[in-house]
Amino acid sequence: MLIHESPLPIVEIPTTSITAHVLRTVDSMPDRVAIAAVDGSSNYTFSELDDAIHRFAGALVAGGFHPGDTLGIMAPNVPEYAVVFHGTAVAGGTVTTINPTYGAGEVATQLHDAGATILVTLPAFLDVARQAIQGTSVEQVIVIGGGGGGDGDATDFAQMLTAEPIGQVPIDVAEDVVVLPYSSGTTGLPKGVMLTHRNLVANIEQVKHTLTYGDDEVVLAFLPFFHIYGMQMLMNGLLSNGVTVLTMQRFDMVEALESVQRDRVTRFFAVPPIILGLANAPIVDDYDLSSLIQVFSGAAPLGWELAEKAAERVGCEVVQGYGMTELSPASHITPAGDYQPGTSGVTISNTESRFVDPETGEDAGIGERGELGVRGPQVMKGYLNNLEETAEMIDAEGWLHTGDMAVIDEHQHVTIVDRLKELIKYKAFQVPPAELESLIITHPAVHDVAVIGVPDDEAGEIPKAFIVTAPGATLGLAELQEFIAGHLAPYKQVRQLQVVDEIPKSASGKILRRELRDA
Repeated sequence: MLIHESPLPIVEIPTTSITAHVLRTVDSMPDRVAIAAVDGSSNYTFSELDDAIHRFAGALVAGGFHPGDTLGIMAPNVPEYAVVFHGTAVAGGTVTTINPTYGAGEVATQLHDAGATILVTLPAFLDVARQAIQGTSVEQVIVIGGGGGGDGDATDFAQMLTAEPIGQVPIDVAEDVVVLPYSSGTTGLPKGVMLTHRNLVANIEQVKHTLTYGDDEVVLAFLPFFHIYGMQMLMNGLLSNGVTVLTMQRFDMVEALESVQRDRVTRFFAVPPIILGLANAPIVDDYDLSSLIQVFSGAAPLGWELAEKAAERVGCEVVQGYGMTELSPASHITPAGDYQPGTSGVTISNTESRFVDPETGEDAGIGERGELGVRGPQVMKGYLNNLEETAEMIDAEGWLHTGDMAVIDEHQHVTIVDRLKELIKYKAFQVPPAELESLIITHPAVHDVAVIGVPDDEAGEIPKAFIVTAPGATLGLAELQEFIAGHLAPYKQVRQLQVVDEIPKSASGKILRRELRDA
């Protein structure tokens, strides 16, 4: 077995709750702003956040919330998200994070599967919440920033903060599940990912040699907290390092650029579609972005051409990392100053990587493609009530099978080349959609792109490109094929082209290829 250990120093993982770890800087910086809405509507210093969290926990326990109970939160990024998340953790409970754009049926499915007894939301989503809780175990709805909702059937969040604060309810940090986000894994329907206090604390510490924060840093948080990237890399990871977090309820390029200029934002965590905007949007030139020291991309592969174009545009390095919900979320990150074009960085501390040929089961060598396996303390406890899929994801030796094809180079940097399940088999050749997408996006007529395999009687599958054209541009199949032919092998050629208005993507920026196939 060929195991690649992290080239970074081993870190000590404290035996503590995630909330104690996140609030570890309170005593040294009580009056520093911990988390604030970018529009100025709400803010908490570190001492105020600490007090609100423990008061919210006190209100939960006083209301009959028990250790092991589950609370759902369906909200965009607001400062109170951290209060609810960590108040639930202090009360010994589990938080299940719900996409606020879901319909009532989708919310109900998650609430039912997670066994939630409380749902926290905002006034804008209260009607959906009322529909969604029907037939579930939810007995209480709490509304942030809107009183009781008008009909007396919901609890005012502000009222919760008048309760007496409590200390951490006794927990087993290695076994007790603190958060239950939902993920489709490598394929299939969404499943509850059981992440423990130790999983979250471990991953915050594991990235300390790749994400090193200085004094007085300010970071804009528009990546959703309901998704593991925003939850851990931004909300928990930043707060635990004494960084001021500025929340945005939804991404808006102008508002984000204004905040970078006004608030002297130091880091910009994003996904590839936003990096594309930084590279190409004319409005970027209208703002002073000199405070930025790094732009970090995750959730989907970022082509090196786009990364370097964006870096030149904004005046700082653009790097990327790799992870997934089941990894809390990070396993690979590019250390500052160690950028290698197109890679997702090196294996982070206390983590091992493997690369296995999915057809032969043999280990792949340096420069050879293989399915990435990860082993470390950030690996999830398992899928909720789903032993079979847990066993498929994590083998008996503790290796999590990511479903992503990757290559490790001589510098120990890892490049994700595609999803194992999304590889297109063209006449027995493997065609990676991500490779085609990273090339096609550089065409001047292309604003966005996705590539999938479609059935073909002769070839088995053929690559089909869905293109969103740039304003005023047109692009035909023949022109696109001529462009591709100058860069890639003939078997990787696009055989069909469809121009669409938009590419369907998840909240974290991943292409929803299943929707393209279904359409």
